[in-house]
Amino acid sequence: MNQEHLQQGVHLYFYCHLRAKHDGMLLSEWLLEQAKQHNLGGGSVFRAIAGFGRHGVLHEEQFFELADDLPVKVEFLLREDQAELLVQLVRAAGVDATYAYSPASFAVVSKH
Repeated sequence: MNQEHLQQGVHLYFYCHLRAKHDGMLLSEWLLEQAKQHNLGGGSVFRAIAGFGRHGVLHEEQFFELADDLPVKVEFLLREDQAELLVQLVRAAGVDATYAYSPASFAVVSKH
């Protein structure tokens, strides 16, 4: 693998509930919007089919009454300074979410 084009950075993950809101927006959308407004690269949202969090409540698609509150993961590939900025923005906004990050090497594959 040609590693000369790999950038070193951070894989930043936020975990929240599907219907969690902040400032009148779904929290997942709010996180993406914050990253976009601050030119922090791209992000993606992934919905779980089942999961439980720090409160121990199991949420699954098959249980109709709990399906609206399934966990989602919002993830970003960023430079370390960008990840720190996004976490600071989330903290300053008083958002209730769990996050994790790990070192990442990444590159764009393109014809150009």
